[in-house]
Amino acid sequence: MRSAKPFRPLMLAIAMALPLLSSPLLSAPSYADEPIFSYMATAQPVWAQHGMVASQESVASHVGVEILKQGGNAVDAAVAVAFSLAVTLPRAGNIGGGGFMLVHLAKDNKTIAIDYREMAPSHADKDMFLDEQGNAVDKLSREHGLAVGVPGTVMGMNLALEKYGTMSLAQVIAPAIKLAEQGFSVTPDLAVSLSGLKRRVGQWPTTAAIFYKADGSDYQVNEVLKQPELGHSLRLIAEHGVKGFYEGETATKLVEAVKDAGGIMTLADLKNYKAVEREPIHGTYRGYEVVSMPPPSSGGVHIIEMLNVLQQFPIDKLGQNTAQTIHLMAETMKHAYADRSEYLGDPDFYKVPTTALTSTDYAKKIAAQIAVNKATPSTEIKPGNLAPYESDQTTHFSVVDKWGNAVSNTYTLNFSYGSGLVAKGTGILLNNEMDDFSAKPGTPNGYGLVGGDANAVEGNKRPLSSMSPTIVMKDNKPFLVTGSPGGSRIITTTLQIIMNVIDHGMNIAEASNAARIHHQWLPDELRVESSLNRDTISLLEAKGHKVKVQSAMGSTQSIMVTDQGIFGASDLRSSGSEAVGY
Repeated sequence: MRSAKPFRPLMLAIAMALPLLSSPLLSAPSYADEPIFSYMATAQPVWAQHGMVASQESVASHVGVEILKQGGNAVDAAVAVAFSLAVTLPRAGNIGGGGFMLVHLAKDNKTIAIDYREMAPSHADKDMFLDEQGNAVDKLSREHGLAVGVPGTVMGMNLALEKYGTMSLAQVIAPAIKLAEQGFSVTPDLAVSLSGLKRRVGQWPTTAAIFYKADGSDYQVNEVLKQPELGHSLRLIAEHGVKGFYEGETATKLVEAVKDAGGIMTLADLKNYKAVEREPIHGTYRGYEVVSMPPPSSGGVHIIEMLNVLQQFPIDKLGQNTAQTIHLMAETMKHAYADRSEYLGDPDFYKVPTTALTSTDYAKKIAAQIAVNKATPSTEIKPGNLAPYESDQTTHFSVVDKWGNAVSNTYTLNFSYGSGLVAKGTGILLNNEMDDFSAKPGTPNGYGLVGGDANAVEGNKRPLSSMSPTIVMKDNKPFLVTGSPGGSRIITTTLQIIMNVIDHGMNIAEASNAARIHHQWLPDELRVESSLNRDTISLLEAKGHKVKVQSAMGSTQSIMVTDQGIFGASDLRSSGSEAVGY
């Protein structure tokens, strides 16, 4: 087992962090009254002794750490972060969407997977997004009432808190209510996001009234954004629990908004929604145990599948991001995404061959098909003979507490700001998660992923997802807690974090900031970030890869637990993210 170096050097990072504690930009919110070792999106890991939160939005990270400091555990902090992100990161944080949570309980040495993925309304059917000629109509599954799946976030957070937390819902939701009602300063990230998506978001009057000024102009950096209607909706949840969302005033307003936009969600759909616990996917990689999300996430299955294949090669000796290592990774990715197109869907509706896909025997067969120095065209790779892609604006956060409990959580509205529709009187942005179904089997969705009958639209079914919250265990204890947004690239981004740490001995900041690559079988192109060495790209092209340089991939929020302490890293690719420890 190759040991990853947690920090190079430890004391240098602490010395770098200390001067920043007095910086106005990086100071803790007013409700945090102690200095905190933290600094936003730096190239060094953040060190902590007692606990750590890494999220895509700084204020939410501080909220989570404050809960830890009050004696809450990782689940308490995670739920507080989730509700706060619904206020401060509206393009992805949500109570109108859904996602997946992994919870590791140190005392019981047990990891639980909580599936709070959105569900199709009960009256949904496989042809609902097709026109009279049988062609998929993009707008219906993306910017329409039919695009809205039954939200799962509130139910999922409540399940996690009731079973595994120590605080009340009212306690952990209080910071989010304060942020919504009293407002928060608009960050550069939020200002750019709202301005850039004004056409899609601003087309809904209820949404424009919240996120743009009365005269239609944009909010500027450091101006205060208040969301009193969202604050009211959050108060109803704090006072009445899940009934404050899935029944009563809020539920009625959600259904009215969806129906007015042409959708079919009903009050019964909301009342009948259930979050469920599932058995996580388990695998091993070079002596470490890898625990990830099971279907309807495709992420865990394919991370394990790819690691099983790559374990057949001496990746550590080939080197990090060398042409040979990237070639082997890309060829492995092609096989995994081909399998995804055929075999992955909601396990409550379709028997997913999880055991076969994650078996080492199957991995050895794939490895044997990989030519060491030549790219195999995707047309020659088919799904294995065995018995859709979210927007980049999904978001992930990781939490570790002083007792060794850990939470890895990824949730989403699908597209940035979901459907763009805020339900009138609620402040709640509604998802467009129905686009993650295969509107027409064999036809790529909005992000190029191909799906089959296993992911066809069906009432009360959960759409397939790429979200991949993951925990890597060492000696039966959490070693690496990680995950990312990035749609179909979530799976490969998470894979590369694991490989960078285990194969290449990187600390968590080095692993997070290294150049990333991605191949999803179709289209047949190897996507690389612009920071990848040009000579490496030439060598890959010589092997037959169609290399396409693209913008940054993912926004990992990761925590590494070592004998020297807890180290966190928020991805430099995301403005405003922060790892915070104490």
